[in-house]
Amino acid sequence: MVILVVGVKLSDDTPAIFVNYLSNALWMAPIIIGLFSIIPIFLTLKVITAYKNKNLHDVILHIFGKFIGTFLSCILVLFGLTGLTLDSAIYVDIIGTMYFTETPILIIYTVLMAVCAYGANKGLEHIGSVSWLVLFYIKFSLLIALILSLKESSPSFLFPIFGPGIVEVVKRSTTHVSILVEFFYLGLIAPYLVSAKAYKKGTWIAFSIVIIEITISFIIYLLVFDYEGLKMIDYPYQELIRLIRVGFLTNIETFFFPFWIIASFIRFTVYLYLIAIFIGGICNIKNFEYLTPIIATIVVIFGIAPEAPTFTIFKIRENLINILSPMFLLLPCVMWIVAKLRGDLKHEKTSQKN
Repeated sequence: MVILVVGVKLSDDTPAIFVNYLSNALWMAPIIIGLFSIIPIFLTLKVITAYKNKNLHDVILHIFGKFIGTFLSCILVLFGLTGLTLDSAIYVDIIGTMYFTETPILIIYTVLMAVCAYGANKGLEHIGSVSWLVLFYIKFSLLIALILSLKESSPSFLFPIFGPGIVEVVKRSTTHVSILVEFFYLGLIAPYLVSAKAYKKGTWIAFSIVIIEITISFIIYLLVFDYEGLKMIDYPYQELIRLIRVGFLTNIETFFFPFWIIASFIRFTVYLYLIAIFIGGICNIKNFEYLTPIIATIVVIFGIAPEAPTFTIFKIRENLINILSPMFLLLPCVMWIVAKLRGDLKHEKTSQKN
C-alpha cells in the first residue's frame, strides 16, 4: 500500500518540480531526500510504537496536551487536505488533457473521488488487500515501460553529473524533502496493523523500494528527454509511455494507463482514509469512515476552482512542499524529545512486545 501511495509520484509533476533546479542532477534528489528522511521517519516510528494502541493523533495529544495537540492535529489535517486537493487536481489534469480530452473536468474529478471515497469507506483491510492484489502488476507495467523506453535513450544526457553543483542539489533536495511526508502520516494507521514490528518493517521496506524506483525513473527520464526537454514537460511518465513503440503496435500507452489509474485510485483512497481518521480523532467520531464522502466532496469543490490548473496548481503544490519540509524534519524530533523528557520511552520495548 505504501509503495503504491508514494511510488506513484514518479508519474506526476514531481520530476518537473526538481528538474527546474537540478538539471542533470535530477536523479540525485530522491537519494538525498531519502538520506535526510531517515532520522524523522526513525523517530516517528520510535515514538508511535512506544504507545500501545495509539495512532499519530492520539500520540500528539498525549505528548503535547489537549489544546496544543489538537491545534497541531488541525494544522496537519489542513495540510493533508490541501495536499490531497492539489495532488488529485494534478491527476485529473493528466487524465483530462492526455486521455479523455472531450470529457468535462468536473465529471472526471467526480468519478475519481467517488471511487476513492467508496474504497476508503470499505476500510483499511480492503484497501490493503486490493493494494497487495495489484502491486505486482502495477510495478511490472512500470518496469516494462522503463525498459522499452531505453531504446530512445542517450547516456550523454546524464552529464555533467552534478548539474548545478552538489551544494545546490543538497539545498533543493532538503527544501523538498516532504515528498516523503506520507511516511509520517502513516502513523495514523499504526494501531490497526498486526504489530509494531510489522509497522516498522513494512515502513522501511517500502521506504527502500520507493527511493530506488523513483531514482531509476528519474535517471531514465533524463536519458530519454535530457534535462532541457524535461523542463518543457509537465508529466514525464505520460510522455515516456507515448514514445514507446513495439513493432507495428502504436498507442501502446493505452496498455499502461489502466495500471497507472489503479495506482492513482489507491493513492487517493489512502489519503481520504488518513484524513478521515484525523478528523474523526479530533471530533471524537468513532465511525470516521462515513466522513470520506464529505471530504471527497470538499476536495472536488476546491480542486476544480483554480483556472489553468497545469500552471496554477503546479506552483501552489511546490509552495506546499516547501512549507511541509521543515515540519516533516522537525516535528518528529520535537515529539521524540518531549516523549523522552516525559519518560514515556522507557517502556518502549514492553509496549512493542505487547
